[in-house]
Amino acid sequence: MQLGEQSWPEARALANKVVVLPLGSFEQHGHHLPLLTDTLICTEIARRAEDALGDAVLFLPVLWVGASDHHRAFPGTVSIGNEPYVALLCDMLDSLIGSGFRRIFLLNAHGGNITPGRMAIYRTQMQHKHLTDLWIALGTWWTLAADSVAAVPGLRQPVVSHACEQETSMILCLRPELVRCDLATGANIPFESAFYCPDFSRPSRVDVPRAFDQLSTTGAFGHPELATPEKGEALFQAVVEQVVSFLREFATWPALAPR
Repeated sequence: MQLGEQSWPEARALANKVVVLPLGSFEQHGHHLPLLTDTLICTEIARRAEDALGDAVLFLPVLWVGASDHHRAFPGTVSIGNEPYVALLCDMLDSLIGSGFRRIFLLNAHGGNITPGRMAIYRTQMQHKHLTDLWIALGTWWTLAADSVAAVPGLRQPVVSHACEQETSMILCLRPELVRCDLATGANIPFESAFYCPDFSRPSRVDVPRAFDQLSTTGAFGHPELATPEKGEALFQAVVEQVVSFLREFATWPALAPR
């Protein structure tokens, strides 16, 4: 159910439901994918989740711009800096809380939104810590569904990076006319470290901030040349199953009082 399609009295009556705010971005995705890649993927995940959940959960429109300063060397990228993005999310969360909503989920599809997103939900939760029934959660699709994503057959690399095999497959499934398969090339960086992986082909154990133009000439990583629409459909199904499962459980979380 779309919250934006309700009147304000209807919204007041629906305040006991989970509200989902999907977070996208508008940034470069290599030579072969559109700037709206993350937003398109997030929109489709949210659409399928809404189809599965019906009136049980409320969805906000996808926030199409994100914190993408690390992509700004590539033309076309539109970014909100981290602090303004934190402030934006905090204001949106405060609005929902002021309307009576107590279970709010930020469904994220862009890596750059993770740090400011975590800060926003932390600040907001601390500001409203007197509300023992308030739950705010942030989930990034490739983390929320990591095991299911890794289990999709035929993937060269089980970890999602950027403009990679997974994202390219999902756009091929969704909007194939927007994909330039002949230009699909991603950086794969040999780097001997037990702690840091610059091309995101495996998880890093430490945080190392780098601009994307410092790591990839195309802005892409991984193996986008191996993408297929069939892999994309399998990825959407795997991710949506986990998102729906979480939202159904999230709706049942009780108030949490000190003990």
